[in-house]
Amino acid sequence: MAKEIQDLMMSSDNDNETIGAPPAHLAARLYRCSASRRKSSTSSSRRNSMSSHHSGRSSRSAHGGPRSTHIAQHLRRASIIESRKARLADRAAHAEQVRLRAATAKAAPRCSTSSEERALAAKHARERYLAQVTATCAEQVNRAKRVAEDTREKKAAQHLKLKGNMEERLAEAERRRSLLQQHQRRPRGQTLPSVEEKKVLPSIWRPRNDAEAACIIQKAWRGWKRKQILFTFTQLGLTLENIQKSSFEEVSTLLAEEKVLESTSKVLSLYGLQPETAGNSADKAAVRTFLSAFLILGHPTQVLSEESEQEKDLIERAKNLLLAFNQVISSTLSPPPGTHLTLLHESYTSFQTAFTAWKDQDSTLLIETMLAQFVELDAILQTVKDDREGNVAADYQEGIQNNQTLLLVRLKRLAGAERAMKMVKEAIKKNRKAKANTKRVGDIKPRAATTTTASTATGQVSLDSIDGTIPGPSRRPFIDHKPASFLPDNRTIVHELAINKNYRIDIAPETSSKEDMIRLVSEKMKIGIESGFGEIFTVAMAECVKEKLLGLVTPGKSLHVLISESLDTPMIANQLRMGAFSYQQFFNFMNSLLPQMCAPVRDAEVKAYTEDENEDPIERLAKLYYIIDLLSIDHANFLLQKNAPMLIEEAARYENKCFGNALDGQPLLRTSQWWRNASDSAYEEVERRAASTNPSSQRITAETIYMQGLTNTVIAVDKLKGDDIPETLELDRKRIECMRRNVHRMIIVAAILLTAKNLMRRDVRSIWKEQAQRMWDLPFDESQNFISVVESRYALPPTTKTQLSGTVERILLDARDRQATHPVVKILLKKMKAHVSSRLSAASAEERAKVASSATQVLSSNGLTEFVTQIGAMVDELKRVADVDREAHGQWYEEVAANSNSR
Repeated sequence: MAKEIQDLMMSSDNDNETIGAPPAHLAARLYRCSASRRKSSTSSSRRNSMSSHHSGRSSRSAHGGPRSTHIAQHLRRASIIESRKARLADRAAHAEQVRLRAATAKAAPRCSTSSEERALAAKHARERYLAQVTATCAEQVNRAKRVAEDTREKKAAQHLKLKGNMEERLAEAERRRSLLQQHQRRPRGQTLPSVEEKKVLPSIWRPRNDAEAACIIQKAWRGWKRKQILFTFTQLGLTLENIQKSSFEEVSTLLAEEKVLESTSKVLSLYGLQPETAGNSADKAAVRTFLSAFLILGHPTQVLSEESEQEKDLIERAKNLLLAFNQVISSTLSPPPGTHLTLLHESYTSFQTAFTAWKDQDSTLLIETMLAQFVELDAILQTVKDDREGNVAADYQEGIQNNQTLLLVRLKRLAGAERAMKMVKEAIKKNRKAKANTKRVGDIKPRAATTTTASTATGQVSLDSIDGTIPGPSRRPFIDHKPASFLPDNRTIVHELAINKNYRIDIAPETSSKEDMIRLVSEKMKIGIESGFGEIFTVAMAECVKEKLLGLVTPGKSLHVLISESLDTPMIANQLRMGAFSYQQFFNFMNSLLPQMCAPVRDAEVKAYTEDENEDPIERLAKLYYIIDLLSIDHANFLLQKNAPMLIEEAARYENKCFGNALDGQPLLRTSQWWRNASDSAYEEVERRAASTNPSSQRITAETIYMQGLTNTVIAVDKLKGDDIPETLELDRKRIECMRRNVHRMIIVAAILLTAKNLMRRDVRSIWKEQAQRMWDLPFDESQNFISVVESRYALPPTTKTQLSGTVERILLDARDRQATHPVVKILLKKMKAHVSSRLSAASAEERAKVASSATQVLSSNGLTEFVTQIGAMVDELKRVADVDREAHGQWYEEVAANSNSR
């Protein structure tokens, strides 16, 4: 509108004089609107352009006229058109640039690797998020289900409780109503009847028919029978208070009586816990299981071995069963409320389940224990069956067979007949196979030892040929012994052979001293040569080698003649004086001779010596001396194998003679002190047991004192001192030292395992054989190593681990100091000493078999279940040591005992 008015005004400028200007008020309105329009327009508007401004000024400066107006309009329109063209050109250029960029982007190759990776990563992230959401939702759903289930159970329990209360109230109301009906009362509000009125007799109820009368009679009879059953059961006095007041033996006898089993069976049948026609073995077992609840709660320490989680649960369920049972039998209602019966049935089922699980676990331990006892008895029988006179085997056989029969019956009862026989056969086979694998393998017979040699040597072996002297060549000792040699003396060999008939001289304990011996011999030879005694020392070594080699061959044989002629001592001395002695020829002769004399088991060592090209003759002589000692050991073992029975017969007399010669009238001071200490210890033990046992059975004998002294010497943890062993046991010093080390380690390992079992609430009779074997090889330095062994079997809670670490550290402190101050270590040492003493002191064969058969059970209950085999082997070895020692030195022990009694 404003534009039209403006064009109108501009087109009519030349007519101002004729037409005239509009009125003032209209012009003001028109011009004000046009000014406002111009102010709001943009800088590119045609009204703000230079042409519009010029036209305006021209119009204002001109005097008007049609031509000037036409030119102005033309210019203005041209300006507008030009500006529009410019804008359109800019827009077209911008559109072209956009089109070019789009075409360039479209033509460029598309890189999809990064986008695909981003898409794949986004997909994985989305899947993880969905999985996390799913897990969270599942957990929330499970939590909601658990809450709903708990709520439902609580509501059900509340409903049952309310229902039971309501039934009790209704029953009580019914009882009161029946009582009120039996005693008719005057209605309230009525006056007392007058004296003149006649009293109304109460009405007597009568059944309507015979069926109703029979129901009433049956109900009364059932009530009377129920009362009789409960009265009979209550007369037995089976209450928890009475059970706790009585002893365990009395309660066991009471619960095993037939009247108690019969009365309990009737009560259980009355409340539906078992069928009324009970009488088979399964029902009797259920009755005994129920009565076991009284025994478990009355005497838990005698019934249960420890306070494990399973046994705690069993005690809790037994308590719930007896509470529910007492609540039912004490109810005044004729049948008890349904809630009470439901609770009784649930408690009974729960207790039976827990009791069966506990019994199964206990039976497994019992089977393992009895199997170990059976195998140990078989090992004892195998040990004594080869007795040459047959007395020992005959004495042991009857007792062992009786005990094995009892064990087999119990095993069949627990595991079944077929399974028990299979387990026994496998255990015996495994034990015998393990013992058979300990025998020496390899051919130890020397090549120079022929049948003639063996027979000749057998004919020469006697008490005179094994005396302590060194006879001439025609009467060589049984085994030649020289200083710096691996061979023990004759007395030691005979002593060891008497203890173990399969004894063979073993170089393994002395292997570590091989280099030391070679070095010692080399140093002595070098010192002798440097001092100018080289010839004398060489002749002495040749003589020593000659004597040793001649002792390995039979006189008169080709090898004996060859050695005698080649190693002629005067000839070697002459060669040394003349400077014609050749060490190389000597060693070449030895290299050719030794393979002909050695046993096949020594071929590798002899070959290594012959191939040694060491130029030092002194070192080669020392190695030769070592090789000859090995050949002497093989020859001695071969002769021992052939002549062992004859040597064992003469062992006691020979050792008696050697000990008398070595004693030479000197007093046995250490033996006397050892006997006095053993006597004091034996009397203290008898006084300690006098209150609980028969004093007549605790009579002190010389054998009791000897066994007590031997037990005190071996079963200890401190280091063995020189005065701890009597002179009579001096040959067994190394054996006793080894036993003490084993006892010390057994006690420490058993103390750690026992502590771990108690802290973890495990049965002390459970066998941790693998953990014990691993701990056996650990040093007593770090407690963490022992904790790691326990953790390899069970996961330890932080609190339990802390307690176990502290206890193990204190036990290891005792182990490092070789003392027994920790309470667990002291108790285990005391238990082991008592067990070993009881087994050594058993007099008759029947008593020995009985003690041996119960050894596994005793040690298992004492916390030494992992070391039953080691302790049994140690006891057997001590028995053999004691027999040999008393047979060889009996007269000196009698003298010491007589002197001790006189004081």
